[in-house]
Amino acid sequence: MSDTDSFIDEVNEEVRRDRMFVMLKRYGWIAILAIFAIVGGAAWSEYQKAQVKAQSEELGDDIIAALASNDSAERASALSEVSALTPGGAAIVQFLISAAQADSDQSEAAVTGLNVIASNGELDEIYRQIAAFKALTLQTGTLSSEELRIQFEALAQPGAPLRLLAMEQLALVDITEGQIEPAIAQLQDILQDAESGRDLQQRVSQLIVALGGTPEFLPGTQG
Repeated sequence: MSDTDSFIDEVNEEVRRDRMFVMLKRYGWIAILAIFAIVGGAAWSEYQKAQVKAQSEELGDDIIAALASNDSAERASALSEVSALTPGGAAIVQFLISAAQADSDQSEAAVTGLNVIASNGELDEIYRQIAAFKALTLQTGTLSSEELRIQFEALAQPGAPLRLLAMEQLALVDITEGQIEPAIAQLQDILQDAESGRDLQQRVSQLIVALGGTPEFLPGTQG
């Protein structure tokens, strides 16, 4: 390489360094901000995770403490003092309150709390369906057969998470009305459903036998 070529390379390198210096001087603050944003974002994310974990642990501790009493009414009262910061957490607390109230002859209050969960659009459908189902089962002695049938039919729609359990309750409504054949047919439909679990199958088959029928299982699904 000639001295001239070497000189030109050195000049080009110097020009590149000067340009880089100018670029850093002009736009370096953007890179610095980007670094701070990345680091700050990661720190904020970790902080939020820590906060959620701490809140969950605190809620769990409060629930355990409230459940310590052997008296259902006292448990319901203690649970009512527990605060939850999320809709899901509040729903869990209310489920426990309603269960304690139902065990202490406060069915009306239990149903009211469950209906609050069932009507809360912020919650996942499964929470709302469970609450509606439980509220209905607590009212089987107070609501008319017609009212029970209408509401259980709504829970027994195709694709509903508690469909099979609602069908079982509809069969029980039929039985209370003396409609044995429709009840057996409903129960057989449950047995023939591929989603029917072992416990439900056993319960339903025993009821069919008690009603004078013969359980008809899907091949390979008999419990």
